Amino acid sequence: MTMSEPLTSRRISASACLIGGMLLGMCWLASGACSGGRASSCGNDGYRERRLAMVADQLRTRDITDRNVLRAMERVPRHLFVPAQVRAYAYSDCALPISHGQTISQPYVVALMTQLAGVRRGTRVLEVGTGSGYQAAVLAEMGAEVWSVEIICALAAQARERLRSLGYNKVRVKCGDGYRGWPGAGPFQAILVTAASVRVPPPLLEQLAPGGRLVVPLGTEFQNLVLIEKTEDGRLRRYEMHPVRFVPMTGEALEPGGK
Repeated sequence: MTMSEPLTSRRISASACLIGGMLLGMCWLASGACSGGRASSCGNDGYRERRLAMVADQLRTRDITDRNVLRAMERVPRHLFVPAQVRAYAYSDCALPISHGQTISQPYVVALMTQLAGVRRGTRVLEVGTGSGYQAAVLAEMGAEVWSVEIICALAAQARERLRSLGYNKVRVKCGDGYRGWPGAGPFQAILVTAASVRVPPPLLEQLAPGGRLVVPLGTEFQNLVLIEKTEDGRLRRYEMHPVRFVPMTGEALEPGGK
């Protein structure tokens, strides 16, 4: 199927994660550094079999077919991007809490957004919402050049250090309002927004390169993952993908006229 054709979606059943015997919440469709360089150089880190099972059971059995995405998901140590108290659930089929009221997305959603964005080696990617840094690590593992903006400065600092310690040195992280993107660094061939907004922030559309793709959850309580493709002549094509649930975008997105 070419990207110019309407893209179909299918609903995946929600599941629940039990953490410490307590219900963490419904997993909606959405939502020790290693010596020698990148995290993938660690080999068998004690979680490798869980990662392989995650990819086999949660991604390959759905609609994740991009081999580069699958390979990256097999290599990035997701357990190092979650708090120690939920590490045992790092490869479960659900989103998990990190800190400051934020979450790390369900593995399937990370893979889906990456696949929809069409990321390849050398792709210039803007990520809005760094969180723990996991999505950025997956992008970097694929050889993309990543600029990531996080509005919560403490999270940005933690993610920057975590990514650096794991050898993902091509990821640039800054604290700021992702509504404005990263002026001066674009245009970007792919933009991934990991927080929900009522509409696509106009600055992000301006920073999207011709031929580029933007993936964003749109809506309030009920959201849809949306793919926007900018044609070479600057026209925008929009595709409704999957129902999702993300934390809301904050900052300028909440101001009158910012939505």
